[in-house]
Amino acid sequence: MTGQDVEAVLRAGGHRITRPRTAVWAALVDADDHLTAEEVAARVEQQDASVNLASVYRTLTLFEELELVRQSRLGDDPAGRWEITHPDDDFHLVCTVCGAVDHHVGSLVQTVRDHLEGGHGFAVDQVDLTVRGRCAACAGTTD
Repeated sequence: MTGQDVEAVLRAGGHRITRPRTAVWAALVDADDHLTAEEVAARVEQQDASVNLASVYRTLTLFEELELVRQSRLGDDPAGRWEITHPDDDFHLVCTVCGAVDHHVGSLVQTVRDHLEGGHGFAVDQVDLTVRGRCAACAGTTD
């Protein structure tokens, strides 16, 4: 999703386009990893020192409500990690050695969704699947 698309979503929801919102979106788009709110704030501060942590949290919360971003708890870190929303079919592979997070696309999530909806009558809203192990670079190492 482009910055213009985000602006359209914000406007459609009756929200203003503000410097903090634009800066938070840019930080998430430029990220090559899943970021904590504090990491987003640090990146935003490099571009605009007037944007504080509270503004970042408010923006992330709004973006989550608008389904532009999602928060996940990955690994042992209790901090939520933020990323641009992706389809449920993408699930997280978390390396327990280096902490890298990668997305994997496959049919497993849809299989789980079908099983729960068809076999149990459970209306699935979102599936957040995280697999922990060692990435290819760390597979030959130990903790």
